Amino acid sequence: MGLLTYSPGRTRVKICGLKTSADIDAAVAAGVDAVGFVFYPPSIRSVSPNIAAQLIARLPAGIDAVGLLVNATDEQFAAIRAAASITLWQFHGDETPQRCAQLAQGEPWMKAARVGAQFAFDDFSLQYRDANAFLLDALVEGYGGGGVPFDWQGIPQTWVSENAPRVVLSGGLNTHNVGEAIARLHPCAVDVSSGVESSRGVKDPALIAQFVQAVRAADANASSNNVL
Repeated sequence: MGLLTYSPGRTRVKICGLKTSADIDAAVAAGVDAVGFVFYPPSIRSVSPNIAAQLIARLPAGIDAVGLLVNATDEQFAAIRAAASITLWQFHGDETPQRCAQLAQGEPWMKAARVGAQFAFDDFSLQYRDANAFLLDALVEGYGGGGVPFDWQGIPQTWVSENAPRVVLSGGLNTHNVGEAIARLHPCAVDVSSGVESSRGVKDPALIAQFVQAVRAADANASSNNVL
């Protein structure tokens, strides 16, 4: 079905920062909707385009291969596109809407938002209105959320209601808090990286399975509450 197939009552799941065949197999076994590959060399989770291509070859049909980029050059982007069959682009740097569209070339893309105390949600969604999704992450030093949650209560409820089909929630999610996040925001999808790691950059198959189970439990709980 893919990451951005919005189905009320079923939250999509993306595991990001995968580097090994074992990572891929664990994510597939857990029933994820997307896996993410980091093409940002300073990151401990970064992979080369060729390694990503080998990992993507292990994916069954219907699971998105997401390419995460941070201010990539034309040359870097061309090398990734030539090697790896990316189905969804994730721009995590300072890319303008025009730059995102230029690189994506008509393919689906989402823009990461670095959400701080004064973040202007309406301005962001208007500026990047052509994005297929908005990924909400925490504002920390550097790029990426650093595994830090942000204040979900600071997201305007009207904005959430209007944009839920395009919201991918990230930033410090784990097995213990993802249920609360889903109950509060009902996003299209959730995205986790460090929250399913046994050590920095090392994915844990058991934590991946537990995270997906927690998401499914939250969906089931929301459905039962709606019935009541």
